[in-house]
Amino acid sequence: MIEIKNVSRTYSDGQHTEALRDVSLEIRRGEFLSLTGPSGCGKTSLLRLIAGLDSPQDGELLMEGRAIDSPCHERGYVFQQAALFPWKTVEENIAFGLRARRVYREKKRLVGEYLSLVGLDGFSKSYPHELSGGMVQRAAIARALINGPKVLLLDEPLGALDAFTRIELQNVIREIWRKTATTVVLVTHDVDEAIYLSDRIAVMTPRPGRISEILTVNLPAGRDRDSEDFIGLRRTMLRKLTINN
Repeated sequence: MIEIKNVSRTYSDGQHTEALRDVSLEIRRGEFLSLTGPSGCGKTSLLRLIAGLDSPQDGELLMEGRAIDSPCHERGYVFQQAALFPWKTVEENIAFGLRARRVYREKKRLVGEYLSLVGLDGFSKSYPHELSGGMVQRAAIARALINGPKVLLLDEPLGALDAFTRIELQNVIREIWRKTATTVVLVTHDVDEAIYLSDRIAVMTPRPGRISEILTVNLPAGRDRDSEDFIGLRRTMLRKLTINN
C-alpha cells in the first residue's frame, strides 16, 4: 500500500535537527500499524511525510506505486489536538471535507452515517466547546473518514485523554478499522495501546529516527490486556525501547 524508501528528513530552524535517517518501511493494505519510540524520535515527522504534509530531503514515499508529494483525501489525518473549527457544529465539521471537494450535495447522507459510526448520534448540532475531549476526537476521526481515505493516519489522537476515555476510544478505533477495512497508521508512545490495536509495531530509535525493529502482534482479535501473551509482548517491547534508548 505504502512504500517508504531510504527517507531522511533534517530541519534547519535556527539549529540543525536530523529527525529521520534512512528510514525504509512497507505498510500493507488493510493492516493496522503503529509507530512507537521515545519522544522526539521522528514518529510524527514520518507520519507527516506519509500524509504529504512535508517532503524528505532524501528517499521517496509511494502510495500504490505513485509518489506522495502533497496532501490527498486518500490519506486522512487526525491530529493530536483535534483542531475542529470552533464556529462550526459537529455536523458542519464532519462535512467540511465533502464541501471542500464539492461533493457534499451527492454525499451529504454520509454525515449521519459517520456520526453513528463514531457514536455521536444526537450531537450533530453541538459545537466543539460543548463536547468532552473524547467526543471531540470522535468528531475528528469522523471528519477524516468521511472522505473515504484508503489510509487513516492517527497522530497520538488519544494522548490528552483520561485513562477511561482513552480505552473507550481505542475500542472505537478498532471497531471502525474492522468495519471499514481502512489501512491505519498510528503514532503512539503508549506500549499497551500499540499492542491492543496493531497488527504490527514499528519500533523507532532515538533521534535521528530509524526503524530498529518491526514486531508482529500474534494475538486474537478480542485482546485481553491481562493475558500472559499480552503481558509477555509488553515486556518485550519495553525491553527493546529501553535498549534503543
